[in-house]
Amino acid sequence: MGRGVIAAGHPATAAVGGEILRNGGNAVDAAVAAVLASFAAEPLLTGLGAGGYMLVATPTGEVVVLDFFVEAPGRGGDRSARAELEPIEVSFGDATQVFHIGAAAVGPYGTPAGICAAVARFATRPLSQLAAPAIEMASAGVPLSHTQAYVIKILEGIVTSTPECAAIYAPGGVLLGEGDLIRQPDLALGLEVLGADGAAPFYTGEIAQKVLAALEGKGAMLTAEDLAAYRVIEREPVRMRYRDREVVANPPPSAGGTLIAYALALLERSSGVPSSLALVDTMADAQQERTPQFLDGLDEDGFLDRFMAAKLGSTTHISVLDCDGWAASVTCSNGEGSGIVVPGSGIHLNNMLGEEDLNPEGFHNYPPGRRLPSMMCPMMVLSDGLPELVLGSAGSNRIRSALAQTVVAVVDRGLSIVDAVDAPRVHFEDGVVFVEPGVDVSGLEEAGAEIARFSEPNLFFGGVAAVRRDRETGAFSGAGDPRRGGAAEVVA
Repeated sequence: MGRGVIAAGHPATAAVGGEILRNGGNAVDAAVAAVLASFAAEPLLTGLGAGGYMLVATPTGEVVVLDFFVEAPGRGGDRSARAELEPIEVSFGDATQVFHIGAAAVGPYGTPAGICAAVARFATRPLSQLAAPAIEMASAGVPLSHTQAYVIKILEGIVTSTPECAAIYAPGGVLLGEGDLIRQPDLALGLEVLGADGAAPFYTGEIAQKVLAALEGKGAMLTAEDLAAYRVIEREPVRMRYRDREVVANPPPSAGGTLIAYALALLERSSGVPSSLALVDTMADAQQERTPQFLDGLDEDGFLDRFMAAKLGSTTHISVLDCDGWAASVTCSNGEGSGIVVPGSGIHLNNMLGEEDLNPEGFHNYPPGRRLPSMMCPMMVLSDGLPELVLGSAGSNRIRSALAQTVVAVVDRGLSIVDAVDAPRVHFEDGVVFVEPGVDVSGLEEAGAEIARFSEPNLFFGGVAAVRRDRETGAFSGAGDPRRGGAAEVVA
């Protein structure tokens, strides 16, 4: 059966986690080391200034979510001094999206706290050991993959928005390209502090002071009180039946898990393999539920049970399974980054307050301390109580459609994990059906849908990282999404 399997958004990220498994670490050890490595290998989409969620299943059957996502800032701040958000248009080739950056887009980060909480709660190796590979990668440099070079290219307006950011991604005024080394010596320093001293310096110590100094006078809402008050929250996951399995996912106040659970529950009402039209209809139904009342209710106790009963009467991801029954699914996101890099820390601050997907009713409307309603959704599919499928995705609003289609491909269509992740995808948003080549659109055309066709698979449709334990043989398999240059490693 082997030691385990890991899937991630970059071969170097997967390799670091695989080595931890090979040397006897558990799935959480591997996930933490891989998350830290992703800061060096996939720096625009994650990092020390990001936030996220980790879903963990233990050999005893416990399943828990660690919520370390970004929250709204402003404790003790002067809202009248807030700067304007800076819009940046990003082209995916066949679609465009506007992101907002600058100091006013920055919220309290969670990854340092989340990593330390996961290590304290579940890991078997010290954080200093798990951080060592990432420190070496950040210092020596990582060759840019095709996908990471593409990300830098489409985010050129962000990576050249400040001298500090340009020094990393466009040294000498020239954007880094495929094969070039991306070096982050300050990130190595920040990771050394994390490995030696834990999260405290990032929230109340020297790193926090550097963050606040970098934002001073720029119209940011992030305050010292916001950083000092930040805490990781342990949550019970969303649980629902799908066919003969149980699905567990990220709960409120994240929006993604609730909407995916709702979509799968709608699909559960019909037998057989859902058609493209059925998938799009389900996506449309889920999208319609993302109302102001839905978003406001996410932060209320008991919201999930009330919502499901009434209705049913980003980013980088790492998935890990090991031979001892541990499973970890962790999604982290920096948005696209605010363009503000904190000297001496390796922190590229997030732009979550400037993400339209996280602020659909307008920017800066959430009270200080409110967790933003992310679509990020680490998931597991359990068979007889044991994790069979562990998955998650990057891709903002496309996360929920990418994950639902991957589950359908495995459970309903019987595809291998590689074929399920590679399969062409659809996504419905704002009245438009976005489709990759290979999707049967005949039913959609007959229904009069407005269709936007992509010329080739694209990271617009998410970046799924998924691992699987075969229900019959126990054999491990995994897949990193080719749309993101992902990779998987089965460890013997």
